Amino acid sequence: MNKVFTQKELNDLEQRYRVTLINSLAGFKQAVLIGTKSPEGHTNLALFNSLIHIGSNPALYGFICRPDTVQRDTLSNILATNEFTLNYIKTSDLEKAHQTSARYETGVSEFAEVGFTEQFSDASSAPFVQEAVVKIAMTFADKVPISLNGTLLIIGRIQQIDVDDSVVGDDGFVDLEQADVLACSGLDAYYSTQLLGRLTYAKPDKWPVSL
Repeated sequence: MNKVFTQKELNDLEQRYRVTLINSLAGFKQAVLIGTKSPEGHTNLALFNSLIHIGSNPALYGFICRPDTVQRDTLSNILATNEFTLNYIKTSDLEKAHQTSARYETGVSEFAEVGFTEQFSDASSAPFVQEAVVKIAMTFADKVPISLNGTLLIIGRIQQIDVDDSVVGDDGFVDLEQADVLACSGLDAYYSTQLLGRLTYAKPDKWPVSL
């Protein structure tokens, strides 16, 4: 028997139930730790599950920020410094990654609080997670307000990618499963991944075959 939610029923749901339902129904996503540093030099690390591919030329990624009606250290640091990092971590670090979503006071570094190691390079003034298996240096490119709910789409330009060459294929495909990268669903569910297969480019007159 199917469960059906009308729009009215969704609106009438208890808030936390509705949040959990809608977040989890969006499906499996990349768990990414975003590293920033304030103009005063305080490092910050926060877990996001909304990373999206915007384009490849130029190379752009985006993510969703909640309304800035309260202190949002990641957002304020990005807007102040124009730099941030994207960090993919192993499945074994899921508890530490999850803990970065706690509401620590401004100026308190999640790196120190949860046990991740700050790593700096010439690619960015923002910190990387040393333990990450994929590290991407980003510069702020655009902020797109979403008037429907007050959230913001933050778009960044990729400046540098640091990934083990053993997981990068000859055609450029990055095997995140081989890298044991953490995935997530909703606000509190975490997953490892399993590759089912890659298929050739789809054409109307030709059925795809395995790569």
